[in-house]
Amino acid sequence: MTSAPDQHPAVKVGVNDVLRFVLELFAIVSLGLWGFLAWPLPWNILVGIGAPAIAILLWALFRSPKAVLHVDAFVKAIVEIVVMGSAAFAWWDLGQPVVAIAFAVVATVSGVLNGRREFA
Repeated sequence: MTSAPDQHPAVKVGVNDVLRFVLELFAIVSLGLWGFLAWPLPWNILVGIGAPAIAILLWALFRSPKAVLHVDAFVKAIVEIVVMGSAAFAWWDLGQPVVAIAFAVVATVSGVLNGRREFA
């Protein structure tokens, strides 16, 4: 008798999922650039490595699809606002308000769409 292989449900990856992944990467890179460019030595090394590391840690603990800590949607939203808002602030502080506003708008729309899907 042969047993059927484990069948996992198909994971559906939509356009917003891909966009959110790109936004996460952009936010992490943005925080690193901000740390290295906006701070004087030796703080630029600390902030340039620390800011993205904290963002990655927060995302991995609370917001990723395989998050370590399972929290309600409100806490997930707060973590997302903090990480994405920090990246938008970083671009603003670097003297790039157009990038900051564009990123904030795209991240907000993507977050709202994802939140609606989570609550559905």
